[in-house]
Amino acid sequence: MARSGLLKSDVKKARDSLLAQQINPSVDAVRVALGNTGSKTTIHKYLKELDDAADRPAPSISESLLDIVNRLAAQLQTEADSKIEEILTQSDEKNREHITAISELQNTVAALRNQIGQLEADLFQEQTSKSEMLELLQEEKLVRRAADQQVINLKERLLENESYRASLEEKHRHSREALEHYRQSMKEQRDQDQRRHEHQVQQLQAEMRQLQQSMIVKQDEVTRLNQEGARLVTDLSHAQKSIYELKNQEREAGQKLEKWHEALQRNALLELQIGEKDVRIEELVKQVFDTLLQTNEMGKEAHRLELALAASNAALAAQEKVHEQIRKHWTQQSTVEK
Repeated sequence: MARSGLLKSDVKKARDSLLAQQINPSVDAVRVALGNTGSKTTIHKYLKELDDAADRPAPSISESLLDIVNRLAAQLQTEADSKIEEILTQSDEKNREHITAISELQNTVAALRNQIGQLEADLFQEQTSKSEMLELLQEEKLVRRAADQQVINLKERLLENESYRASLEEKHRHSREALEHYRQSMKEQRDQDQRRHEHQVQQLQAEMRQLQQSMIVKQDEVTRLNQEGARLVTDLSHAQKSIYELKNQEREAGQKLEKWHEALQRNALLELQIGEKDVRIEELVKQVFDTLLQTNEMGKEAHRLELALAASNAALAAQEKVHEQIRKHWTQQSTVEK
């Protein structure tokens, strides 16, 4: 930048100093002698004026004024050059600021692009996760639909078992009625035999033969009742086997329910979307619990049937013992009469 207030006299001193050193007073040499200050244009102009002044005679007053004017013009030029250089410096600084701002904007744009790329990746991951959640939801629906069907099948099996149990109860009731009828008939027969023994001793032989025939018939009835009792035991065994199979199925249903609970725990967010299904599952659990209670009741009923059957067998054994005692008594009576 040119030194402010560079005068023609300064250039003249530097020129004279170079000439005294026998150095060519060029523009660059004069500028170096001036301490690398001043505009080359101004120095060149002053050197030209000094060369012209050396060839001209001594200046007049007007020339002195002209020299002053020239000096003022040179000073104005110098100030203008300084101002221009300052403006250029400010312009360069603003350009650097603009370049820095543009660089920062480019960095910001690059960061935004990276952020957009990350957001797109996150969006893709969310969409993938959503697809997986939808697939999982579909699988849960299929599993629960299968569970609903299995519960329906269990209900149907329970209804069938209930019907079968009612049939067993009906058969057992008929057996009790037959046994009661048999006991009543045996009681009446014994009363008749006692009266016949007391009032008709002379007809004892004929009545004994008739009684023996009646005993054969009764033994056939006892055999038939024993066979019926054995068949009831077989039916009861089949019923217990059916109940055991139902318990296994209910146990498997319970294990599946536990797996469903684990799936529900792993998919907490999914539970918010399928709350109604959870209520349905709770109802199914309650129904399965009720089914277990009914099955236990059926087991108790089957045990009661076994006890009743055992009592019936004991009663039959007692009746047979009584019949054996009567037969021995009649045999002894027949021996005595003979």
